[in-house]
Amino acid sequence: MTPLLVAIAVVYGLIIGSFLNAWAWRLANDESIWRGRSHCTACGVQIRAYDNIPVVSWLVLRGKCRDCGAPIHWRYPAGEALTAVLFGLVAAYDGLSWWLVPHLVFVSVMILVSQVDLDIQIIPDVVILPAAAVGLPLMIWLDHDPWWEWPVAGVGAALFLWAIAFVYQRVRHMEGMGLGDVKMALCMGVYLGAAVIPALFLGFVGGAVVGVGLMMSKGTDAKAAVPFGPFLAAGAVACLFVGRWLIEAYLGLALPDR
Repeated sequence: MTPLLVAIAVVYGLIIGSFLNAWAWRLANDESIWRGRSHCTACGVQIRAYDNIPVVSWLVLRGKCRDCGAPIHWRYPAGEALTAVLFGLVAAYDGLSWWLVPHLVFVSVMILVSQVDLDIQIIPDVVILPAAAVGLPLMIWLDHDPWWEWPVAGVGAALFLWAIAFVYQRVRHMEGMGLGDVKMALCMGVYLGAAVIPALFLGFVGGAVVGVGLMMSKGTDAKAAVPFGPFLAAGAVACLFVGRWLIEAYLGLALPDR
């Protein structure tokens, strides 16, 4: 059943990935996801159904609009392919179980908010807060021993990032992290539980490495804003699979005699 389940998840991942692309663009451009079908962002012509096949259409059209020839960013097929791969990995990891539901929702939300953050450096409340509200009862229902792990992890992660943002602003007199990142940490904790700890660590490491690299590159100001959401999302998705193992591995090194 698992190979078939993975195959189905990959197909659905391509479809959902296409939807997430459209939603991210509309959120970034203040356009309702419920208004009209997908259209070219350059000429506004409605995209034909046969030109809206995930990944394949972009390759056939060679990354250009059929009507006006405007380039279609490579992020669109990349987002579709990434969603498909992650859906397949989640299906292989969870098997045919109820865990698939919150985990697929979580992966979709992380991809969506990352795309919006890359475009306008905002984590949309309209996505992240409802996702947390839906995820909390689901996670408690699936694993209620102890039930309080999920809300405590969410609130704890949010308070941790808020404290860092507060101290940074007081010391540097500039905003280093927005409240959107704090809300994103809340959502991460709700879905990951204790695994949010290594997820935040990985997010900070990834953000620091890229940030230092940008500051060292020519023409990049030390105060240039770097969206933190994608790094948090990468750490969160990674720890969906290996977060508990990382905690156990660390405790094994720190407490070898336990």
